[in-house]
Amino acid sequence: MVLFLHSRFLRLMLVASLFFAATAPSVQAQVTAFRQAVADAASRDEDLAEFYRARDFQGIWSGSGDSARRNALLSAFSEAAQHGLPAARYDSNALMNRLRAAATPEEQGRMEVELSRLFMQYARDIQTGVLVPSAVVPEIKREVPYRSRLGTLQAFAQSNPAGFLRSLPPSSPEYTRLMREKLRLERMLGAGGWGPAVGGGSLAPGDAGQNVVALRNRLIATGFLDMTATQTYDAAIQVAVQRFQQSHGLTVDGAVGAETLRQINVPMQERLQSVIVAMERERWINRPRGERHIWVNLTDFTAAIVDNDRVTFSTRSVVGASESDRQSPEFSDVMEYMVINPSWYVPRSIVTKEYLPMLKANPNAVRQLDITDNSGRVVSRGSVNFSSYNEKNFPFSMSQGPSEGNALGLVKFIFPNKYNIYLHDTPSKSLFGREVRAFSHGCIRLNDPFDFAYALLAKQTSDPKGRFQSLLTTGAETRENLATPVPVHIVYRTAFTNVTGSLQFRRDVYGRDAQIWNALAREGVAVRAVQG
Repeated sequence: MVLFLHSRFLRLMLVASLFFAATAPSVQAQVTAFRQAVADAASRDEDLAEFYRARDFQGIWSGSGDSARRNALLSAFSEAAQHGLPAARYDSNALMNRLRAAATPEEQGRMEVELSRLFMQYARDIQTGVLVPSAVVPEIKREVPYRSRLGTLQAFAQSNPAGFLRSLPPSSPEYTRLMREKLRLERMLGAGGWGPAVGGGSLAPGDAGQNVVALRNRLIATGFLDMTATQTYDAAIQVAVQRFQQSHGLTVDGAVGAETLRQINVPMQERLQSVIVAMERERWINRPRGERHIWVNLTDFTAAIVDNDRVTFSTRSVVGASESDRQSPEFSDVMEYMVINPSWYVPRSIVTKEYLPMLKANPNAVRQLDITDNSGRVVSRGSVNFSSYNEKNFPFSMSQGPSEGNALGLVKFIFPNKYNIYLHDTPSKSLFGREVRAFSHGCIRLNDPFDFAYALLAKQTSDPKGRFQSLLTTGAETRENLATPVPVHIVYRTAFTNVTGSLQFRRDVYGRDAQIWNALAREGVAVRAVQG
C-alpha cells in the first residue's frame, strides 16, 4: 500500500513538472499573456496583488527551477488530513487535474495564482486554525496569533520550501503528542476499533458473566488491561478500571458505575473527534506559552503551574457553572500579583440578579455584605426601599471586607483582564470533592491556594511560606507583586496528553467541543480510518 501511494505521488510530481515545463515562454506573446493572467487573477486579493506586483508578475511555481517548491507544496497537501485539516481543500488529485486542463498561458497564469492562494490558505489553516474560535463559541475570547498572509508568502518564496512548510504547524510538544495519538487511533479504527460496547448496568469486583467479558475485552482493546482470559471481575480488572477512571477524570473507585460505563462505551470515532478538536485548539494558541506558565483546563477542573512543559504544581479547581452567563471564558493573560486578605467587590450582575431579589424579600439578607453608595459610604439597609429598584436602576454597590468567610477566601491571584476573571481561595471547600466542579460565577476557585501562592513566590524569596504567612497574619489587605509576571492560559481541552504521551479524555462540560467539531465538519474535516 505504501509503495502504491509513493508511486502515485511520483506520477503526480511528473505531471506537475511536465505541465510547468510547458509554461516556459518561447515568445514574448506568451510571456505577456501569462503575466497579464497573473495580474488579473491576483487583483482579486490584496495580498496576492502586492506580492506579484513586486515581482513584475513573474511566477514562483511556473519556472523550470521551481520544481522543488511545487513538489514540497504537493507533499504538504498530501499530509493535510493527518493534521485534521479539510482533505478536499488540499486534494492533490483534483489539483493535478486542474493543472492538466490549463493549456494556454492565460490558464497557466491563473493556476500560478491559485497555487499561491492555496499555499496561503494552507499556511493559515495549519498555523492558526481552520476556524475563527469566537465565531463558533462566543465564550472563547482567545486572541489567535494570526500571521501576515503576505509576509508568509514572501518568506516562503525566499526559503527552503520543504523546511518552511515543515515549520508551519505548531511546534509545541502537546501538538506533536496529539498528532501521534490521532494517527494511532486512526490505525486502530482501520483495524476494527475497540470492539463491541459493554452492556448491562453497573459492574463491580466479584461479578462474572457476559458483561464482565465484554468489559475485559474493551479494557484490553483500549490498552488499560494486559491480555487475560478471566471471566470474573478480578483484581486485575479492578486496577484496569481505576486506570481508565484516572485517564478520564472520573472518581477512581475501581467499580463500573453509570458514568464510568458511559465513558467506556464512547465510540472511538468520538474520541478521535476530541483529539482533532484539541489539535485545532492548539493551533489557536500557537505561540510560546512561557517557560513558566499557569495552565487552567476547565474540563479537567485543575489549575497547574508548568515549568518547561512539566507540571510542577497542580490543584483542584471549581470553574464557572454550565449556565451560559456563568461559564468561564477562554483566554490568555499575564498574572502580575496576588492580593492577600482581599476584599470582595461584588460584580454588578450578581448584585442585581441574585442579591437584589433577596433584599426585596428581606432587607437583612446577606448581612455579611456591606451596601455602599457611589461615594463608597456604607448605607443603612433600613433607609432603602429595595422594592423600588430593578436591575437597571439599582444605585448601590455591595462588598465584603477581608475575613475567613470572605467569598474570595484569603488570597486572590490577579491577571488584569476585561472579563474580571481571576483565581482565588474560597470558604466553600466541600465542592472540591465533587467529580464535576462547575459551580462558580466564572472565576476559578482553588483547592490549595496557599500552596499555589508558595509555589509562585518560591521564585522570588527563599522563604515563600514565611513571606506569605507574615502578610496573612496582619489581617490587612495587601498586594504582593510577582517579581516575574507569569502567563496564564485558561483553556478547554476534552483531549490532552501528559509528558509521557498518555492520552487523557474529559467530558465536554459546556458543550463547546461539540460545537467546534460540527463547525470543522462543515469545513470538510472528517474522522479517518487508516488501513495498515
